[in-house]
Amino acid sequence: MSRLQGKSALITGAARGIGLAFAKAYVREGATVAIGDINIEGAETAAAEIGDAAYGIELDVTRQDSIDNAIGTVKDKTGGIDILINNAALFDLAPIVEITRESYDRLFSVNVSGALFMMQAAARAMIAGGKGGRIINMASQAGRRGEALVAVYCATKAAVISMTQSAGLDLIKHGINVNAIAPGVVDGEHWDGVDALFAKYENRPLGEKKKLVGSEVPIGRMATADDLTGMAVFLASDEASYIVAQTYNVDGGNWMS
Repeated sequence: MSRLQGKSALITGAARGIGLAFAKAYVREGATVAIGDINIEGAETAAAEIGDAAYGIELDVTRQDSIDNAIGTVKDKTGGIDILINNAALFDLAPIVEITRESYDRLFSVNVSGALFMMQAAARAMIAGGKGGRIINMASQAGRRGEALVAVYCATKAAVISMTQSAGLDLIKHGINVNAIAPGVVDGEHWDGVDALFAKYENRPLGEKKKLVGSEVPIGRMATADDLTGMAVFLASDEASYIVAQTYNVDGGNWMS
């Protein structure tokens, strides 16, 4: 039997990349998946690619009405919500003396506030449903330590780890397990932008930083989105029912904690 048979999941930021890989993996395991994304066309295209068990939802995690509408749509379509993955996130970097309030506010509004209020809305629906649930937050190795150029992003992901602990301790009494995944460096189209920022501030040619960070991973390469799906399925499954408030590193050996 599939490990997520009959479960209803919502994944934020799932029109591409890691979120899309999670959606495909969940459908393979028997779940129905709402692909939430600010890009509704991308979400609907991704859902069509996956098949009838997936559907797109327009979702802006910085707006409470959008969060509430998304949770309501999932409940209307499937009768409830069993699994939330907080995957939507933004990245930026700059030296401390060049960080702008605009960049700070933008990253915290999505990576921290967005994750918190998605957790809240999903937890309320799960409690009302009376069947418990699973919430999986996407942290990062960046939340485990600081980086000279990445102060704000690192801080947001450290906050995600902390919120996972607090929410996990609070919600387990309702049968809701809250845990997180901390990836390392994950290859994908977003890394072109990351590489360009490092090239700017570290005076490197384009492509050099990406090649360097990949070679420094103990396993010998950057991750692919598919490298993360096993943990995402496991944490949503009954096999993880005794796991509460933990953050799991899936990073090729980059960080040990």
